[in-house]
Amino acid sequence: MQPPRSDMSPPARFGPGRILLIVLGSLLALIGLAGAVGGGGLLVANATLRDESGYFSSGFHPYATSKAAITSESLDVTDIGPLGSLSSGGLGTLRIRARMRDGSPLFIGVARRSDLSGYLRGVPHDELNSVDFRPFRTRVTPIPGSNRPSPPESRTFWAARASGSGEQVLTWKIREGTWSVAAMRLTGAPGVDMEAAIGAKVRWLVPLSLGLLAGGALAIGLGTTTILLSTRRRHRGSVPEQDSSPLIDGVGIPVDRPANAYPIVVEGRLDAPLSRWLWLVKWLLIVPHIIVLAFLWLALVVSTIVAFFAILITARYPRGIFDFNVGVLRWTWRVAFYAYGANGTDRYPPFNLGAEPDYPATLDIPYPEHLSRGLVLVKSWLLAIPHLLITGLFAGGLSPWGGGLIGVMVLISAMYLLVTGRPFLDLFDFIIGMNRWVYRVMAYVLLMRDEYPPFRLGPE
Repeated sequence: MQPPRSDMSPPARFGPGRILLIVLGSLLALIGLAGAVGGGGLLVANATLRDESGYFSSGFHPYATSKAAITSESLDVTDIGPLGSLSSGGLGTLRIRARMRDGSPLFIGVARRSDLSGYLRGVPHDELNSVDFRPFRTRVTPIPGSNRPSPPESRTFWAARASGSGEQVLTWKIREGTWSVAAMRLTGAPGVDMEAAIGAKVRWLVPLSLGLLAGGALAIGLGTTTILLSTRRRHRGSVPEQDSSPLIDGVGIPVDRPANAYPIVVEGRLDAPLSRWLWLVKWLLIVPHIIVLAFLWLALVVSTIVAFFAILITARYPRGIFDFNVGVLRWTWRVAFYAYGANGTDRYPPFNLGAEPDYPATLDIPYPEHLSRGLVLVKSWLLAIPHLLITGLFAGGLSPWGGGLIGVMVLISAMYLLVTGRPFLDLFDFIIGMNRWVYRVMAYVLLMRDEYPPFRLGPE
């Protein structure tokens, strides 16, 4: 028999409301994490990627055409309010450094799209649609025509311009409107062959980064608090709460096992007789479970991150989170056993995080009173590598069935059932053994036990 737990209070109970709060808390924490990572990345970029003048800039790259001009696509700029008034250039500054490769004079200018289009109407030129810098390549749209433009400096509509021999530097405080950039010879003659570096200075980058960091930290805190409160279990000696919902957690499965047996119990008993044909449509029948489990696994990942820090600080897995994660694994195993992880029963799985001793697929993980602070740092990714390679073969996407070796074996077993009307018993035992191995490793990677999973298919 398993040694009795010193923590004798009942597991947490999870009704629909609590599950919904856990999922919402997880989503909030993930959004907060994304915001914090984004804000931190922007701060790092602001500190390391700007040049000595404070610009984020590309290197010099060649831009050439045999026509009269190279123009950019429309740059549509809308006032962004709190981040700065665009009417005064509050968004930032555009800088273009350019030079003709043969040393001849060059003109570059920024103008409203409507003015530039009128100026170049009927003039052959190339419109630059996109630029990729790694590796460098451009995509242009050739604009046909037969006219020759007047010299660009003769026009007064330019919002910013630079011209002359050698390197020219254009700077423009970005304002609201629809704009385009043009590069031409001073005379308007065809043939532009230049090198250019494009840069930008963003005034609101630091406030945005700090806002993302602060908002991310707040969302992480609120999400984590929601998870912890939603997974909180009853205190010892309290009266069990009444909950008529089908989503109620139960006690662990009492199993007579040797004292030295691995503590994680994953079992599946063949629930014969099985329908010859039902397995053909189980993929459709389990869709409601897949939808719910997608959200539950999202919550499980986030709650495991919370548990990681709790173990690192206290050497204990928060009991409410542990009970929730065990419930998600139970639910997952029941659905897999019903469908294409074993096809071991035709009984539809219950929508339940709790133990279902009467269901033919059972999973139980006893709560650990103490976990190693050191192991929690390495067991999920380093120590588990040998097992992950094996279980990746068992449960990976190596077949159209979508379940690796397990999927292949279940398909063979299902075909045997279809032809003979009887389950393939020896193959079923092998399938259960592979699943047992997978779920043991899964629990280890989720930090739920410190005992290293055995390299075996058997139950002990």
